[in-house]
Amino acid sequence: MSKAFDSIRQGLKEAISHAEHGGQGVRVHRPRPVDVRALRAKVEMTQEEFAARFGFSTATLRHWERGDRTPHGASLVLLNVIERNPRAVIEALRD
Repeated sequence: MSKAFDSIRQGLKEAISHAEHGGQGVRVHRPRPVDVRALRAKVEMTQEEFAARFGFSTATLRHWERGDRTPHGASLVLLNVIERNPRAVIEALRD
């Protein structure tokens, strides 16, 4: 089988094991929703600056701010970190 298939199969086995054991000893982190417009205002950046600085597309940022879409997955995690400590994220991403 392919490497991708093996990886997917292993992930499914882990998910089944997790479900069968009720997630005992596993803590699932669920990032809280972020008001993206308020966050951007807090860091005093334009949409273009915010998108470029943190690696989002300007179009996606606009959708989040209008409420057409909501951030999820890694984007939501990053927004939570930016909200808590924007300077640390800016410093970490500095070239």
